[in-house]
Amino acid sequence: MEKTEIRQLQAFLRHAFGNEDVRVIVDPKNTDAAAVNLGERKIAEITVDDEDGDRSFALAMRIPVGREVLQDYLRRLFENDKLKIVARGRKTDSVELNSGDDFLGVISADDPRGSSYTLQIAILDFDLEDF
Repeated sequence: MEKTEIRQLQAFLRHAFGNEDVRVIVDPKNTDAAAVNLGERKIAEITVDDEDGDRSFALAMRIPVGREVLQDYLRRLFENDKLKIVARGRKTDSVELNSGDDFLGVISADDPRGSSYTLQIAILDFDLEDF
């Protein structure tokens, strides 16, 4: 990842999560990956996807709580009451994460009991143009 992309990703995620403490830090051992920190705590990873000639980024964040407290956990973590969980129609194994009316990503259960989840956000190169 280039320095410009790191800065753009950081600005995009700060805006998306509504928290200025979000930091994106390149992995010196793997230039196609970066850590996402909230303060000093690593909360997610971003990897580059260059398939089909289009550059995009995939954020994956493990969430160590059950469905009943998922929204509250994310709101407390990012100190943002605009974050909300929205059902996905007929799909019962996942939900959407929105910030207000804006779609951010999909949260899927890691196990059948729903005791932990993973947030996945696809960030396309044109999503970063305004940052």
